[in-house]
Amino acid sequence: MPKSFSQRLAVKPGTRIDLSKIDPADTSGWHKNHKSRKSLGTAIAKLDELQGVLYAGKKRAVLVVFQALDAGGKDSTIRHVMSGMNPQGCKVTSFKAPTPEELAHDFLWRIHQAVPERGKIGIFNRSHYEDVLIVRVHNLVPKNLWLRRFDQINRFEALLTENDVKILKFFLHISKNEQKKRFLDRLDDPAKRWKISESDFHERKYWDEYIGAYEDALSRCSTLAAPWYVIPADRKWFRNLAVSHIIVEALEELRLEFPAPSVDFKKLKLK
Repeated sequence: MPKSFSQRLAVKPGTRIDLSKIDPADTSGWHKNHKSRKSLGTAIAKLDELQGVLYAGKKRAVLVVFQALDAGGKDSTIRHVMSGMNPQGCKVTSFKAPTPEELAHDFLWRIHQAVPERGKIGIFNRSHYEDVLIVRVHNLVPKNLWLRRFDQINRFEALLTENDVKILKFFLHISKNEQKKRFLDRLDDPAKRWKISESDFHERKYWDEYIGAYEDALSRCSTLAAPWYVIPADRKWFRNLAVSHIIVEALEELRLEFPAPSVDFKKLKLK
């Protein structure tokens, strides 16, 4: 029996991930054709159906985390994969540099406030993992501080899981050449130039440092309760296909059901 997307792309807990051994252009044998388009459409329709049951039942919440290097496709993935969902049951939170108020608290304070309530899907565009990534690469906090955060993140995610939050974490893995291509595409397209900033080009200088930081985060913080998935993302169509199927697979595993009706239909009469 062929492996599911979840089985193929999950980071096995307790293993050391080496991103150089994962081809960002890999498509797991899929091709960009009618079959893959149909499969994506089926998954998105199923996601819409499952979200409806999740929203009605209000027993579980789902947290979807997206991380990537610049131009990795976080915004695009969210837009395409979540296109069929009801906005009433879904919220996207984008984490920027912490505000003075947020810096006055522990690094998870602002994260916990954005965790979705039962019945809803929360999507993080960047997340608490920035506090073991950018702070490490740019020496914003001492090493002994960010090192402790790995265990703190695992305990935090375990707490959420024990309180009925299903966590799915996606690292959109692109190559350095693909990032360059996407930057150049943005410069050439007037509709995309607004996405470019000087920091994008500046951060590219730290590519190897970021890869090392991501390898540590993926290796230390992929658990059975809150797995990481490395999504080869050079091919946008495959990225969307894989992410959509993994979310559907996770929701199906929850065995969601509509709640029982709160009224006795036999007593209802239409006049």
